[in-house]
Amino acid sequence: MRPEQQYIDLFSQCEAMICRHSCEVMNAPRAAAFADFERLGFPTRKDERYKYTDVSRLFEPDYGLNLNRLDIPVNPYDVFKCDVPNMSTSLYFVVNDAFYAATTPPSATSGSPLAGRGSSPLPEGVIFGSLRQLATEHPELVKKYYGKLADTSKDGVTALNTALAQDGVLLYIPRNVVVERPIQLVNILRSDVNLMVNRRVLIVLEDGAQARLLVCDHAMDAVNFLATQVVEVFVGRDAVLDLYELEETHTSTVRVSSMYVRQDSGSNVLLNGMTLTGGTTRNTVNVTLAGENAEINLCGMAIADKNQHVDTHTVIDHAVPRCTSNELFKYVLDDQATGAFAGLVLVRPGAQHTNSQQTNRNLCATREARMYTQPQLEIYADDVKCSHGATVGQLDDAALFYMRQRGIPMHEARLLLMFAFVNEVIDTIRLDALRDRLHLLVEKRFRGELNKCQGCAICK
Repeated sequence: MRPEQQYIDLFSQCEAMICRHSCEVMNAPRAAAFADFERLGFPTRKDERYKYTDVSRLFEPDYGLNLNRLDIPVNPYDVFKCDVPNMSTSLYFVVNDAFYAATTPPSATSGSPLAGRGSSPLPEGVIFGSLRQLATEHPELVKKYYGKLADTSKDGVTALNTALAQDGVLLYIPRNVVVERPIQLVNILRSDVNLMVNRRVLIVLEDGAQARLLVCDHAMDAVNFLATQVVEVFVGRDAVLDLYELEETHTSTVRVSSMYVRQDSGSNVLLNGMTLTGGTTRNTVNVTLAGENAEINLCGMAIADKNQHVDTHTVIDHAVPRCTSNELFKYVLDDQATGAFAGLVLVRPGAQHTNSQQTNRNLCATREARMYTQPQLEIYADDVKCSHGATVGQLDDAALFYMRQRGIPMHEARLLLMFAFVNEVIDTIRLDALRDRLHLLVEKRFRGELNKCQGCAICK
């Protein structure tokens, strides 16, 4: 039986239940998305975008789904106690694919490094919370944006997510509103049995708005998880958005994320995705620069060992003139880990004065590690400044010898070189406390120590 068939049967039998526990705005595109999934199926390796990840195999196991929206017995404020020095955030949670609405969230105490949502209300007019609930309260707002970037007719995984997703997160920031305090959203995977979750995230910044969002992925239980996520991001004229994603799960987790971004003129966006621990990760990022003088800084890094697999596919579409894109991705692969990066920069006809730079550098710490890289430029304009490059190499023997000669043990010398290699990506973070914290987390990751925030009760 094809892997698609179990999901076709599931949706056919449970469509009414799925719709009943969601909302009208999310239900509206469901039937069309399901039809697209039936037609497309899962992408295969014959599809150039998925050349290095066998998506069908990832969806073959029989995962449970919480379509009836049963309560999950966990209070994230009890299990997640992140002690991040000097990093005061507005803290929120998603448990599996449902926004966690705390009735009495913790309040800030004097000197508390991480305040809860109750202690620091977001600025007036900002909407943040459950996509399902807010789509009922603000149907016209959500309807205007939901599903408008994530085209189900072109990607089977996006189509399946749209057909099955019942909840997620909405962040809406009105015109000229600046959210000073960073927002931290923690996604917690929690289950006693193998589980599949399908999550949606909708981010809308109106003209002149500014925000910083940190999204952390954690897994509580040692079961198999499959998480699909579709993120749609609308950034208005002269708006500024920093979006950081940090994955710290475990080797039995599969994460398939598709992000779609549209920027208007003068907007500035920093996207930085970091995989510290995981099983199989597939990240897709599609950015459209739709207004002149827009700028995107797209960065990422992955640290993988054992048999972990990290695959990143990016598209930056320069649709109009005078836009800037900077892209930097780095991988460090150890043991039998595999990595893949494919990045396309598309400069459309008439998009003159485009400035684009794409860099992918990779380090294979063992002979068994494998890295596949495919940087691409597709240019249909003649007055542009574009460059791209990729490298795959091993640790520098001369540098190792130099450090050994000065009394540094081989293991420590290797760690120092790998840590220095990824620093460039960490240094792109425009949030000082997070940047400092990532330096420490990456060092701990390379040393094989506990890979989580200090004081966090998750994954014990």
